[in-house]
Amino acid sequence: MKALTQAAYESHVNPQWVRLLSSLEMNAEYEVCRGDELRTRDGRVILDFLSGYCVYNAGHNHPRIIEALRREMESEGPSMLQSHVAASAGELAEKLCLRAGGRLNKVFFTNSGSEGVETAIKFSRAATGRDGLLAARNAFHGLTCGALSLTDHSFWSDGFGPLLPGVTFVDLDDIQMLERELSTHKYAALILEPIQGEGGIVLPSAAYLLRAQALCRKHGTLFVLDEVQTGLYRTGKFLAAHHYELDPDVVILAKALSGGLVPVGAVLMSDQVHDSVYSSPIRAYVHSSTYGENSLAMRAGLATIEVLEHEGLGERAHKLGEKFRNRLGEALSRFEMVSEVRGLGFFTGIVFGQRRVYPGIFGQMIVMSLFREHGILTQLCGNNFNVLRATPPLNSSEKSLDRFIAALEQVMEVAHSSKHFWHDALQLAASTARDLRKPA
Repeated sequence: MKALTQAAYESHVNPQWVRLLSSLEMNAEYEVCRGDELRTRDGRVILDFLSGYCVYNAGHNHPRIIEALRREMESEGPSMLQSHVAASAGELAEKLCLRAGGRLNKVFFTNSGSEGVETAIKFSRAATGRDGLLAARNAFHGLTCGALSLTDHSFWSDGFGPLLPGVTFVDLDDIQMLERELSTHKYAALILEPIQGEGGIVLPSAAYLLRAQALCRKHGTLFVLDEVQTGLYRTGKFLAAHHYELDPDVVILAKALSGGLVPVGAVLMSDQVHDSVYSSPIRAYVHSSTYGENSLAMRAGLATIEVLEHEGLGERAHKLGEKFRNRLGEALSRFEMVSEVRGLGFFTGIVFGQRRVYPGIFGQMIVMSLFREHGILTQLCGNNFNVLRATPPLNSSEKSLDRFIAALEQVMEVAHSSKHFWHDALQLAASTARDLRKPA
């Protein structure tokens, strides 16, 4: 069966993805996924420390979320009429605004984080009458053209032609550079991740974020936070912004709001930003999304919030995350190739020093070893191949955390002492380069 389904995928979806997974020896066929465990057709149990890049805050296939969706489908109510007031959208929006607090009082629903970033760009321009956009170097905001314009890594943008004009990049934590740009009064928005995810789980200083917010207010630029990976209690609080007592004009959510079952995103904003777009009844639909307020997506969001809060997963992530990093740091402290363990809540990065082998190969060898020898799924950060992610579901057990620590310690021991590891790393570099250059 796998051969047949994979052949169809290769023929009609993305053959290069199949080749890449096969090259990395991570092409598993998953059958049943529950909590933080992924069961494969050949009987393996894989521990998920990737969480779909922070989708599965509530774990895989949480029964309460599934039940809520089942009830919604069986009700045979309106799902996507487009010409009615979606009551469940109002209910979810109210819950999101109450938890986000501050000036965030309106919500536009989307299907993804990238679509949320596109919405933030349009609304920021409408609210300020400006076109320019400011973003941080090393950020990642998505792969649609507008979102991609806010990413300075050419890997993501090569071959796609000109992107949005008027985008300027600033160094994170360089407040003088930021103030120089903002003082030009040409920027609609400063768009930041409160913790850079794909950049390597990078935490800006609290002083920088607070000063950046104040400067935006002073110069009439909207302060926009991309919390697609960090929101919904991933860092221990509902928003990572809450750790810094920030009061943004716009916040972008997605990923974990879906419960991993139905695509859903949300852009939270102030009344002023919202009213700049929806300024009259005739403009009530000037920005819309076909699937944005569908009843299954709204029900998934409501059920996910209920699960996260009923099970106290935010507080749990805050306490256990700190304990996890402390223990992980102690276990890895004897390896010179590990330079830092950093993060917040269940959002952790293990930073490797620069290696002499092809960039990313050392880290990818660690990823492959964890998967093959220890049954643990994780990955490197997309913009920084020297940082390994540890982002399990927020309901992962302490036993699972201990298993990850023990496994990574063993893998690092092998990397530290075995000539075979380095031989295999060089072989991987050579074979990957060779295989991935071949035509499909």
